[in-house]
Amino acid sequence: MGKILVPDVTEWGSPPKDYGLIVPDGWFQIRLDPELRDRGIIALADQQFRGVDNAPHVKERMMRDLQKQAKAAFRRGGIELYISTLTVGDVPLASSLLVSISPPDSWPRNATVHELAEHLEQRAKHVTLVDLPVAGKAARERFREDPDPEAQMGNTLPTTTVAFHIPIPATSNVLTLTFSTPVDPLADQMVELFDVVAETLHWM
Repeated sequence: MGKILVPDVTEWGSPPKDYGLIVPDGWFQIRLDPELRDRGIIALADQQFRGVDNAPHVKERMMRDLQKQAKAAFRRGGIELYISTLTVGDVPLASSLLVSISPPDSWPRNATVHELAEHLEQRAKHVTLVDLPVAGKAARERFREDPDPEAQMGNTLPTTTVAFHIPIPATSNVLTLTFSTPVDPLADQMVELFDVVAETLHWM
């Protein structure tokens, strides 16, 4: 892969028009725009249940849960949601990535990345400053939560979440990449994958 050439974050005189990410094959993208999301949810459900004709109720519940999750994410500034369909043998490597632009009242106004990290530390999470090779500095937090089967499509395992909060150049907005996985025995390995994906973020 060739090197992505973009201005240094400090050199942006106007906001970037878009962002780009490189995600693994097998991560299914759902656009969260209300006019687009149902199409993506239906396509994912059809893919996951291809050749399975005896579980219509399970498929319908999956679609309802995804719609609920997608609507809630959109209200919080969500742009797109990636759902992993990867497996190792018969074991699904369940994970997700939500890309969002935080509502203006989520952060101190015009906060620097250091101020973002200080704000996050008030929640007593594990917070660090990291350098993303192209997108610039980010405030990174990692935490582990008890399962919430109602909100997590029946999941009964603890969920590990890693979030990267990146100031968007020449704006007061913050782009957030929120990765989550309920695969608790492989949480550290999944986090390594999340870090690699986050490092591909670039402005366009």
